[in-house]
Amino acid sequence: MEQRHLGRTGLRVSRIGLGTLTWGRDVDEHDAADMLKAFWEAGGTLVDTADVYGDGEAEYLLGQLMEGLVPRRDLVISTKAGSVPDPDRRFDGSRGHLLAALDASLARLGTDYVDVWHVHAYDPDTPLEETLQAMDLAVSSGRARYAGVSNFCGWQLAKAATWQLAAPGTRTRLCSTQLEYSLLQRGVEREVLPAALDLGIGLLPSSPLGRGVLTAKYRNTTPPDSRGASEHLAPFVAPYLDDTASRIVDAVQTAADGLAVTPLQIALAWVRDRPGVAAPIVGARNAQQLTAALSVEALSLPDEICRALDDVSAPVHRYPDHDWSTL
Repeated sequence: MEQRHLGRTGLRVSRIGLGTLTWGRDVDEHDAADMLKAFWEAGGTLVDTADVYGDGEAEYLLGQLMEGLVPRRDLVISTKAGSVPDPDRRFDGSRGHLLAALDASLARLGTDYVDVWHVHAYDPDTPLEETLQAMDLAVSSGRARYAGVSNFCGWQLAKAATWQLAAPGTRTRLCSTQLEYSLLQRGVEREVLPAALDLGIGLLPSSPLGRGVLTAKYRNTTPPDSRGASEHLAPFVAPYLDDTASRIVDAVQTAADGLAVTPLQIALAWVRDRPGVAAPIVGARNAQQLTAALSVEALSLPDEICRALDDVSAPVHRYPDHDWSTL
């Protein structure tokens, strides 16, 4: 699998990442082992997790698999901290919480460092410089090799990255930002992506298949074994089952038919090769699903297909979004 630099750093990652959102909850140890092995054998390196995935079970399971299945040195492990199960405070970006969460993640993963450590979301109740100082301490202590952010909007990302570049002392440059990005969700193109491109920050798209909808499996019905039929994941899929999404999925299916490939391959190749994207993070239920996604490695979309998909999924740019002056 092709490797790409993560942002303006020397770190290289596989251009498809493996997500573990459902590990330890919907994905058991056997399926996780099969997926990790298939991913590694395909040349994949970037494995993304978080301290809240499966209430920590995803990290623990990944740690167990690294002990005997896949060498730690062959993987680029990315994890996140900052989300908390508190209805009154969803995010905690305080230095104390973040560093304690990182130590707990390392213990579950069974490693003394993570390759990339992300702050899971912006915390409006903590001074940003305190959150960023936690990242600096994590890197300077060797517990994290690189640092990034997740779910930061455009101004938040630009402020954080600029602080790290301009503040005195040894600061950790942001290498990445992780947000949802797909043909069904192109909101990052308004402000986040322009900021990331300008500041040399790599984008790690989550839900690159539109929460599964871009595979076209929901075109006529809801498969009983799908996320859309799952009690706790159905609300996650529902926003992308409207008429607008249906038109985009139809276009993806048409492109797939024309190239004799699958809708999954079309949708994943489109987002993988967008400017600024380092590696889409793909979540799968089993090795068969993951292998289908990894088969996109050999596919590059023709320019005319890209333009058609761009047109049918184009987001609305209104004042004062990026490039508003051209409207």
